[in-house]
Amino acid sequence: MNGAELLVSALENEGVDRIFGVPGEENLDLVEALRQSSIELVLTRHEQAAAFMAATHGRLTGQPGVCLSTLGPGALNLTTGAAYALLGAMPMVMITGQKGILSRKQARFQIVDMVATMTPLTKMARQIVSPATIPTAVREAFRVAQQERPGPVLLELPEDIAADPVAATPLLVPPHPIDPPVAPPEALDRAAELILKAERPLVMLGAAASRPRLTEALSDFVKRLQIPFFNTQMGKGSVSGGSGLYLGTAALSERDHVHRAIDRADLIVAIGHDTVEKPPFLMGPKGPTVLHVGYLPATVEEVFFPHAEVVGDVGPSLGLLADRLEGQLPNAGALLGLREEILARIADRAEESRYPPTPQRIVHDVRKAMPEDGIVCLDNGMYKIWFARNYRTRVANTLLLDNALATMGAGLPSAMMAALLYPERRVLAVCGDGGFMMNSQELETAARLKLNLVVLILQDNAYGMIRWKQAVDGYSDFGLTFGNPDFVAYAKAYGVKGSRVEGPDDLAPTLEAAFADGGIQLVTVPVDYSENMRVLVEELRTQAQSGGSND
Repeated sequence: MNGAELLVSALENEGVDRIFGVPGEENLDLVEALRQSSIELVLTRHEQAAAFMAATHGRLTGQPGVCLSTLGPGALNLTTGAAYALLGAMPMVMITGQKGILSRKQARFQIVDMVATMTPLTKMARQIVSPATIPTAVREAFRVAQQERPGPVLLELPEDIAADPVAATPLLVPPHPIDPPVAPPEALDRAAELILKAERPLVMLGAAASRPRLTEALSDFVKRLQIPFFNTQMGKGSVSGGSGLYLGTAALSERDHVHRAIDRADLIVAIGHDTVEKPPFLMGPKGPTVLHVGYLPATVEEVFFPHAEVVGDVGPSLGLLADRLEGQLPNAGALLGLREEILARIADRAEESRYPPTPQRIVHDVRKAMPEDGIVCLDNGMYKIWFARNYRTRVANTLLLDNALATMGAGLPSAMMAALLYPERRVLAVCGDGGFMMNSQELETAARLKLNLVVLILQDNAYGMIRWKQAVDGYSDFGLTFGNPDFVAYAKAYGVKGSRVEGPDDLAPTLEAAFADGGIQLVTVPVDYSENMRVLVEELRTQAQSGGSND
């Protein structure tokens, strides 16, 4: 056994079944070890896509996804994916190659110090310097990646360490569950006292509320206390549907529909809020009391400084908090009367018949085509505001969007990962034309993997979100429009079926036909942002004039 074979054995010991990436010559011992293992090597067309897929694996399963690259240029292509996983709290392990550390006959050719490069983008970055340390290095990498707050870890395997024979096979370290401590009684008592005193309480579900293991506990907490809730963009779907307590999603930081309730609340119970996400509301000298409930203490920011905290394993802690409060909150539903008005405003114009369709109509038609457990994976663009606000989720992690790094190019790879994990469920990638073209080459990967996946491209021939911001700030419309390929012909070049939406009522049936037909399907539809941009520009200019945020 050599170092590479020992590394693969350690990965198998962690339950790894797939590795995504683009190997190089420095990885060839590792590639050979994978060939003889139970682990599938999923070859992607760009390292960035491999990192997005591995991070999404971590997001959906709670277990670290694994990606692979060579040294230098290949490893540098993982940096955006590393930041995506770090800011989005997605467990991931990256394995990169490197020239030999005992002998370098090519001098510094292609060598970049990736440990130093990745240190600020990861929870841990280390070079493996001896085969004997591989079992403990791998176990530590997976432990660090998975523990709260989850994120990416880098292991660099030099080619001479990979090829070096192992004198005696070291013992593989068995993984074991680690249960974080529950919040102390004193913190739970203080939190219960705040909630008991509240006249207009409101629950907010943040990004950390979307951990796969939390859905049941959160749903139980909300139903037992009967306090209405809203969520951040990355907290959507945290509570299973049917409670009748959902008030909306904060797609903007203020003046959004759901802020009619937020602005009236005297207490906000912020469960799992991570300040890496764009603020769902802005704290100031005046405003509600905020109670932070999280695995870790709150990060104090200019716009978020909670007045009390419950820190510990969120699920069990919420159960203990509900034990103190159930049946004792006469004011629990004080804000529930706003629900119908807020949801009606959100649904306004959702069935408007115009062509090109508005974002509201697109969201409405996508919702019609997706079952409750169907997964929609968003890229980043102007449409994200309307999907965050208008797309109702009743199952956790069925609307995957990135409101932390908010990078373009992640939509298609994340949908590919979802389709690999859940081949029996409908999976839809929603991409703007700009974001789609950043990783469109992965259509070949999807086709090679024989995935069932529909890719919806919203075409406005511009970087629409930045164009909108340009208008908000009063600049001339300049420098943000581009041309596009014929997307149907582009799909055909990859052996993928493509179709165009030609009329205002054609999107839902086109999506339905694409899912029914199976395989990789690409659907393109023009989108009309003009009216929405005009309304939002007017709203935000009004805020700016009144001293509000220009978010």
